[in-house]
Amino acid sequence: MAAVQEKGTISIHTENIFPIIKKFLYSDHEIFLRELVSNAVDATQKLKKLTSLGEFNGELGDLKIEVSFDKKKKTITVSDKGIGMTADEVKKYINQIAFSGAAEFVEKFKDKADAKDIIGKFGLGFYSAFMVADKVEVISKSYQEGTEAAKWTCDGSTEFELSKAKKETRGTDVILHINADSEEFLDEWRLKGILEKYCKFLPVEIKFGTKEESVEDGEDKDGKKKYKTVTVDRIINNTQPLWMRSPNELKDEDYLSFYKELYPFGEDPLFWIHLNVDYPFNLTGILYFPKVKNDFEVQKNKIQLYSRQVFITDEVKDVVPDFLMLLHGVLDSPDIPLNVSRSYLQSDSNVKKISQHITKKVADKLQDMFKKDRTDFEKKWDDINIFVKYGIISDEKFYDRAKDFTLFKNVDAQYFTFDEYKEKVTTNQTDKDKQLVYLYTTDPGKQDSFIQAAKNKAYDVLLLNGILDNHFINTLEQKLEKTQIKRVDSDTADKLIDKDEKNESVLSKEEEEQVKGIFEKAINNTNMTVAVNAMATDELPVVITMSEFMRRMKDMAKMGGGGYAFMGSMPDSYNVAVNGNHSIVQKILKAETEEQKTRLAKQAFDLALLSQNMLTGADLTNFIKRSVEFVA
Repeated sequence: MAAVQEKGTISIHTENIFPIIKKFLYSDHEIFLRELVSNAVDATQKLKKLTSLGEFNGELGDLKIEVSFDKKKKTITVSDKGIGMTADEVKKYINQIAFSGAAEFVEKFKDKADAKDIIGKFGLGFYSAFMVADKVEVISKSYQEGTEAAKWTCDGSTEFELSKAKKETRGTDVILHINADSEEFLDEWRLKGILEKYCKFLPVEIKFGTKEESVEDGEDKDGKKKYKTVTVDRIINNTQPLWMRSPNELKDEDYLSFYKELYPFGEDPLFWIHLNVDYPFNLTGILYFPKVKNDFEVQKNKIQLYSRQVFITDEVKDVVPDFLMLLHGVLDSPDIPLNVSRSYLQSDSNVKKISQHITKKVADKLQDMFKKDRTDFEKKWDDINIFVKYGIISDEKFYDRAKDFTLFKNVDAQYFTFDEYKEKVTTNQTDKDKQLVYLYTTDPGKQDSFIQAAKNKAYDVLLLNGILDNHFINTLEQKLEKTQIKRVDSDTADKLIDKDEKNESVLSKEEEEQVKGIFEKAINNTNMTVAVNAMATDELPVVITMSEFMRRMKDMAKMGGGGYAFMGSMPDSYNVAVNGNHSIVQKILKAETEEQKTRLAKQAFDLALLSQNMLTGADLTNFIKRSVEFVA
């Protein structure tokens, strides 16, 4: 055992620092491995930078970082062949918590090109080791010629021992003696999982164990290939992830392959955006647009945030605008401020700038796709419209960028920009008050009779059946001048667009009151308001509608719409429009008995219910029975 040359006290401001580190600073104990491997990467990158600057002329050799464990000895070791430390540097960088070795390192080489790239952090990250270890040893040998190796030992108190050590090679070994509460980490799969989570894309190869591979070994006397088994290092990381490479050297297959690496079971994305920004902040990354359609919530938390290729979190709501949280992919930025444990984000002006830049890049990408290939853009619209609509609803600046490529789709599967659609319907769908009226359906099957009635008047009907369309419609009515948006079943076809044109009624006022009374008796429902209207003879005898206002309030209540929540418990209220000009109404008036009048009115009402899939249970059974009797 080496003689102890020095004992001392770690320079800290409170003897309670270790309990704080263990219990509060790092909420997730597994990140000790991320911190130690990151420090090893920093040390290796510093050595490579010194070489490029001509400050180190020795052989770099194999720079792999090795992570190993010994279950019997209860140790985990992280070894690098990086810059290493002298005894004095060990005292300075390890004993003085939160003292950054990088600051001095950069100061020394500040006149060299790209000096900022060599910044690494010593300090609190190293002390995360004491979350899982009751003793930590550091054995280090500096890259500088003629220096001796040093060994630093600490048991988690504020006292340490520093002595000479035997170490032939340059670099640092950090040996953790795992405490009884943390023996879960003395497991191959547990450690491998942590390394793959946090270190999967670090820029220096990380070796974790070995594996056997079969390789060709010439041919036998018969000319058949021979194979032999060799042992090779098991490297757990990709040191050149796609987002660090230039887009000019990449093909579509590269992006799709990387997507599979990130999401092995995911369906191929629609397209992607490669981010590469160096001013006024540094940001790289790739954002993929998945096929979302109406599958909304389950898609979130799919973007991974890295800092210099070290995984930080997949909670990126402050960096990525909320409407783009549905995207997949990676972002990497050294300029995003993290808390001291590098576990989560701290909001500042840079975060806001990055968020705004991502919004702009997404809008630019979509605009470019629209201009380059309108037909292909339309094919993708059903999958991407949820991103665009969410952005329009939630982000004023995004609306300004998106309004030129956002599309309306009608029931005939035709696509229009906002301006194109306005031009299409202005002539026929402007009401008496010069308001433009857009009609839409949320369910073409259920609302088909209303769609056909609207088409009979040469009206166009939009398809707005997405989960965000209720909010999207409200937003559009605020943005589009003198425009109303009505669901096609919110009124009879004659009244959807009030052009101050009235049909002549074949009924007298007295007959209208009589018909109204007959239907009120047949319907017998206080939530159904009956009115007799003079409608076209080819329209249905009875039409059931819910006003646009009432239906929107009900929809808002279902989605948890704040002040409208009380409406969720209220019964649905409908308007029943009886077509006074229809021949069935004449037949009802001419029926000999009150019972016959009621049965005919009930039949006409049930037909209206049936047309909207609103006839169920006993009412449906009675309707069928009554229909059979009428036919017989």
